[in-house]
Amino acid sequence: MEQQPQQENQINIELSEEIAEGVYSNLAIISHSNSEFVVDFVRLVPNVAKAKVKSRIILTPQHAKRLIKALADNVSKYESQFGTIQEDDSNLPPFPMGFGPVAQA
Repeated sequence: MEQQPQQENQINIELSEEIAEGVYSNLAIISHSNSEFVVDFVRLVPNVAKAKVKSRIILTPQHAKRLIKALADNVSKYESQFGTIQEDDSNLPPFPMGFGPVAQA
């Protein structure tokens, strides 16, 4: 009796045209409760006093930690290929520290 090679678990991920276009964000506001992390992606426009949340992602604490690791890994790979990412915050608009949602359970 011949054994079939074991297939790895595969997930078929569908990406609609609308989502594939993406959403530009130049600010992320992160808040959390004991059961979830909320990441609001915001677009700040120069000389406009009002900013809009363009997308909100809600994650479990475990997925938030996996996201941090995946981002760190990708930044490391990016910098290996293209050089160090410079962190120049001098051209960012002033941002009040108390701005944004407050996490509640």
